Amino acid sequence: MDNMVKIKISNLSFSYHKHRVLYDISVKFAENSITAIIGPSGTGKSTFLMSMNRLWENIPDTKMEGNVEIKIDGAFHDVYDRSFSTTRLRRLVGMVFQIPNPLPMSIYKNIAFPLKLAGVKDTKTIEHRVEQVLKRAYLWEEVKDRLKADARTLSGGQQQRLCIARSLITEPEILLFDEPTSSLDAKAAEVIEQLLLDLKDRCTLLVVSHYLHQVKRIADTVAELHDNNLFINHTSIDIG
Repeated sequence: MDNMVKIKISNLSFSYHKHRVLYDISVKFAENSITAIIGPSGTGKSTFLMSMNRLWENIPDTKMEGNVEIKIDGAFHDVYDRSFSTTRLRRLVGMVFQIPNPLPMSIYKNIAFPLKLAGVKDTKTIEHRVEQVLKRAYLWEEVKDRLKADARTLSGGQQQRLCIARSLITEPEILLFDEPTSSLDAKAAEVIEQLLLDLKDRCTLLVVSHYLHQVKRIADTVAELHDNNLFINHTSIDIG
């Protein structure tokens, strides 16, 4: 079984201000698959995602217990081990948020920014990678003639695809999506859904969603968060 697993979580508990929101979660996620995480608002779905890339560590008065391991080159690594840097982790585990968050700079610079942070300086390499990920995010044809334009002038759906392209530039192995279509119209959401389906050939995806019809369309596995724990549902969900 473990040769098909990408993420292993063991005895994960999490508290905000001494209020426990996750308790003793142990779960495995298969590689090259889409797992939809569902559940009522306020049950800790976003927190659960952040446990995998350690974004929560900048939030005051928080506490996490347990282990999170991801498989890299055939071996599992504890992402909370002190030898595992957050810089490396966030290259491997990308995250896209509910509200698109383009940086106040050009479309091109938005996409290139993570590469420059990683120390890549060769202009041709950067140009090639930017074009490559914009094509993968179905955005290249729409922006190729205005790469110097402010990214914030893009539509909401385009901004979300830009953020996905930006997350792809470091070639992550895992992508976390926190309600990626909730602020988009139906047409833009449909494009994002198809993009997610295409991405699972290269990545393992965890997607928080409140839309059960969407979950039914895209998810290989459904995980429901309630009563502070996560329950895997391998059967079709009831959408009424």
